Amino acid sequence: MIVPFPTPAATEGAVATEGLLAAEGSDAALSQCRRLARVLTVTREMVALAEVGDWDAVAAREQDRRDDLARCFKEAVSTEHAELVAEALAAILHLNEEMMAHLSKARDAVLQQGVAQVRTRSAIGHYEQVKSQP
Repeated sequence: MIVPFPTPAATEGAVATEGLLAAEGSDAALSQCRRLARVLTVTREMVALAEVGDWDAVAAREQDRRDDLARCFKEAVSTEHAELVAEALAAILHLNEEMMAHLSKARDAVLQQGVAQVRTRSAIGHYEQVKSQP
């Protein structure tokens, strides 16, 4: 059974990260859990960076995160860690949605800036036309 994840953003993924780091089992399973805990931590960092608009840092961390996820799931998840991994993935998906919301806001802001620049150029063009008339 998968238990719903706590909703406060400040604790998002904290339980899953702690559980992943405390997981016991074979070396491969431990490596998988530690890697997934790292992915969760990096994802939380990416959300924090997105909140302040540091998109270059978000992009830099994304490739590392993808590489870790790919390595993490090269092997099947052990049944003893399946619930923990499912919770971590749910937290990562939730954080991804949060990051996408920040991205959408940033995209809209850039679009508005572009519209303002076009209007400014147009106004300057009209001014120059009026100025050049005798």
